Amino acid sequence: MSTLSTAFAAQRLSAKDPAWTLLRAQHAAVAIAILGEHLGGQDQRLPAPVLFSRVDEDLAVLRDHGFDLPQTAQQYCASWRESGFLIRRAAEATRDEFFELSEGALTAIRFVTQLTDRSQTVTESRLTTILQRVRELAVETDPDAASRLRALREQRDRLEAQIERVAAGDFEVLQTDRALERTRDILALTEELPADFARVRTEMEQLNRSLREKLIEQESSRGAVLEDIFRGVDHLAASEAGRTFTGFYSLILDPERSAELEAHLAELLERPFAEEIPARQTRRLRRMLPSLQDASGEIHQVMTAFSRSLRRFVQSQELAQDRRIHRLLRQTLRTAMDLSDTVRPFHRVGPDLDLTSVPMASVGALRLHNPADSEVTEDVTTVEAAPVDVAALRELARTSEIDMKELTDNVAAVLAEAGPSTIGEVLAARPATQGVASVVGLLVLAEQHGTEVGGAERVTWTAATGVARVGTVPVYLFTAPVG
Repeated sequence: MSTLSTAFAAQRLSAKDPAWTLLRAQHAAVAIAILGEHLGGQDQRLPAPVLFSRVDEDLAVLRDHGFDLPQTAQQYCASWRESGFLIRRAAEATRDEFFELSEGALTAIRFVTQLTDRSQTVTESRLTTILQRVRELAVETDPDAASRLRALREQRDRLEAQIERVAAGDFEVLQTDRALERTRDILALTEELPADFARVRTEMEQLNRSLREKLIEQESSRGAVLEDIFRGVDHLAASEAGRTFTGFYSLILDPERSAELEAHLAELLERPFAEEIPARQTRRLRRMLPSLQDASGEIHQVMTAFSRSLRRFVQSQELAQDRRIHRLLRQTLRTAMDLSDTVRPFHRVGPDLDLTSVPMASVGALRLHNPADSEVTEDVTTVEAAPVDVAALRELARTSEIDMKELTDNVAAVLAEAGPSTIGEVLAARPATQGVASVVGLLVLAEQHGTEVGGAERVTWTAATGVARVGTVPVYLFTAPVG
């Protein structure tokens, strides 16, 4: 690729690629920190209200430390969605909306994480991985049977020699620093998978749209795509992204390989060097297999749903209707192009249509007004107001509110008679006339005006049903009248 073509390609990426756009955005550091914290870890999808709440909390902390962030969480999330950093999806069974990171945002966040983590450099484990992959590729692509047998025999000889050394006790346990280095490389590889999943999902969505467009735009009744779908060909699964993901999905769902991976991860976390792995990385290692299975299962469901919806689209009347609308639109555009040579776009054609604000609704939804519904058939009579019973009103107020004045007078009377007293002593001298409400009121007065001594004491009162009750409350001491 020449310098000119590379420059043009980079220019297109800088204008359209979300990863590049995020890295040069105005608040790139804030966006990468917030999105990576809430959607780049274990939680890769959050409901909109939950994400707004968490972003609001982060914005408050960032503003306290000098960041100029004038907008709200909803405004920033809307801006990030328009820029392609966030993807908003609707839940299948509910009307809730969820947010997740786009492929570009995941790529930018991983890039910044690698810059901040200087351990992601050329390491021994990476070089070993490269050498092993090159060796395997050279053997598996070799068409000569003799050379492949020679390579396999050499590998067998190395394994037998290693088995003999281990049997004789001649082996070394990997040092802690080298074990931690390989653990970081494993985690670095797993960090690339969310972006891969997002890219596969995006490609599936684009392929689904392109297939529908081809089906609608085909002039003939039976096109190539339509014939394939009727024959049962799954274009989504047969695509390059679909084939790659299908291989990964079958591998991650293999019971033997999954059990082997889970057992190896459990053994690694029990090794002595695992004590020096940070807690966050330890959680990621424990959740590695379930996370891979959940993410791959979600992509598989998306592929299956797209395939089924595409088949329903073809087999139902929806395809015929969309084709007719498409044909009418093309005819309208063709007529407009033909008229553009003789009629200017802003030329007045004659009829004027007045816009109306009357809402459109079905006739069956209209309900006629019946004046008889509001007609009074009985004579209106005047009812004399009954005299007000002050005692009844006072009793009604006592049943709905705590009589704090009575409790205040009780505390003052007990202090005058016996000196400093607790809640239990006040209740013993002045019983609770409102039951448990009086006890609660004394606790409120004690917290506001009393002194907490420590410990607990038993108090008794009589409920409205006449049953004696016993409870335990903290010990507070009233030393002066309250009020």
